Order: sequence, then C-alpha cells, then structure tokens
Amino acid sequence: MPERITSAREVARRLGLSHTAIQKAEQVGRIRREPDGSWDVERVRRDLTASAVPGRSPLAPAGQDTPLGRLTLARLALGVEAQRLAMDEKKGRLMDITAANHRVDEVAAGMRDAVLNWPARVSGQIAAEIGRDPHLVQTILQEQMNALLLEVAQRLDPPAPSEPEPHA
Repeated sequence: MPERITSAREVARRLGLSHTAIQKAEQVGRIRREPDGSWDVERVRRDLTASAVPGRSPLAPAGQDTPLGRLTLARLALGVEAQRLAMDEKKGRLMDITAANHRVDEVAAGMRDAVLNWPARVSGQIAAEIGRDPHLVQTILQEQMNALLLEVAQRLDPPAPSEPEPHA
C-alpha cells in the first residue's frame, strides 16, 4: 500500500522541495491530494517528475525523458529554425515564392524566345551548306522546334487527369 501523509510540509521534506513548491504545484494542478485529503508521496513524485522543467527542478529528469522535456526541446528547435530562416532571408538566400515563380517565368520566356529565333538565324547557313532553299530549311527547323517545345511543355506541365467515367 502506498505511503500516505497528511502534511504538505512532510511531502516537501521527503521530496527535497520547499513547502511553497508543493503548494504552487497543487494550485496549478500539477499534483493533487488523494480523495481523503492525504498525499501519496510516490504519486506526487511521479506527477512532479513528469511535469518538471529540466534545469529548474531537482526532480526533473534529463531533457527528453518527459513529455514536457520533449515539448521544450521541440519549441527550442523551432525557434532555432525560425532564426535560421530569418537569417537566410536577410542574406538573400531565400526569396518569396511569387517572386521566384516570376523569375522562373522570365528565364523560361527568354529561353523560349531564343529557341524560337534560332531557325531564322541558322537556316541560311544550313541551306548554303546542303544546297537547299533557305525558306524550306527555316520552315522545317521551325516545325521541329515547335514540336520540341510542345513536348517539353507537356513534360513540365502535364494536363490534369480526367476523372474516370462512373460505371452504371
């Protein structure tokens, strides 16, 4: 049978805590008395250990051994990550997704225009080397470049899958 004590001061003495610490823990609901008004010393020890802040309480186990310790560690890790992201943003290593998408669109449009202008620039030279009509060579190159660009566009932005027809 667990040891029961009626005095909060005795519980504090046995646990190596102050009477005030026991009173405060009871007030905030970290520990509670038994229905008959007595204290179960081992249950009080377990409850205080489970809710103790590491580094502040002599009953606190090492950092990650309690839910509170894990929560405190997770909160600290989130704070560190937020600081790292703020530093990266300040140094220009991060940018807003809208700005990034806009920049990607600008680069892609420039590359598309360069690719579309290529047949007109080189068709005369190719036609002279193979002895063909420059207009015909340019037309063939433009058709092939358009087909290539369409294929790349479909790979990068595939059409949304259509929903299957419901069976009757």
